[in-house]
Amino acid sequence: MGQHWVNEEMTGCDLGDARLNQRLAVMLEALGDRPDKSLPTAFQDWANTKAAYRFFANENVSEDKILEGHFAASALRIQATDGPILILQDTTEFSFKRSSPEKIGFINESTGRKMKEGRHLKHTVCGLLMHASLAITTEGLPLGLTAAKFWTRNKFKGTEALKRKVNPTRVPIEQKESMRWLDNLQRSTELAGSPERCVHIGDRESDIFELFCLAQDLGTYFLIRSCVDRLAEEGGTTISQVMAETQVSGTHDIHFRDKRGNQQQATLSVKHAKMTVCPPIGKQKKYPKQKLGIIFAEEKNPPEGRSL
Repeated sequence: MGQHWVNEEMTGCDLGDARLNQRLAVMLEALGDRPDKSLPTAFQDWANTKAAYRFFANENVSEDKILEGHFAASALRIQATDGPILILQDTTEFSFKRSSPEKIGFINESTGRKMKEGRHLKHTVCGLLMHASLAITTEGLPLGLTAAKFWTRNKFKGTEALKRKVNPTRVPIEQKESMRWLDNLQRSTELAGSPERCVHIGDRESDIFELFCLAQDLGTYFLIRSCVDRLAEEGGTTISQVMAETQVSGTHDIHFRDKRGNQQQATLSVKHAKMTVCPPIGKQKKYPKQKLGIIFAEEKNPPEGRSL
């Protein structure tokens, strides 16, 4: 990818040691040329491979310091563009096979094949998780990461049983992994420097009332896929009930590929409305109601037998 790209990404990065900075530059260039290869293959020789392992083992090196330069470069690219900036948030799992998974951390417990006695085989998946925010233009041009959080889990026991006893909505957001959505929204907005230009986009996991409130406090925008039919207006109705009485405003055609790779088209009927959305009952004293724009899209009469 060339030294020029490396220099751009390294401008705002300082690991506190010129030798570490130089090593990172060499590694970025090698990994940029061979992003899909293992470390030994990417670095071509054993000397550079060993140097890379020593780099990662250095206690003065962290993911935050490594990404510092990239975040600074992302901010410059955002400032060099006009118009809205879409900031996409999502979580990625990196799983590994290790004889001692506790040395890395745990992701989840996976359900495998069904055994003769009827029970499903279960095994623990070890690895780490990354929650990242990627800034792009409305034309789809990537501008770089604006925030990233890495973590691992201890092996949870009895988690599902605990959920049956404790209402998750009554647990403070600061004590949940869901806090990552708020952290990334705040960090990304600050890095972009123009909250009014940012639209933070997330899947169903980001349907968090605290996120709505934080976005309003920061003066920024969001588009999330709803998973909770929240109380609306004065609490006597819900979002879905209000939208059921809302007139269709138009249709929108989308083109996509199904799991077999075949081109498909769907025509969606679209409704939209502004309404007051209430916080969860257990948090109504802490958070104010929010005036939100709701978009409801639904495919009418999908063709029979279409496999998604």
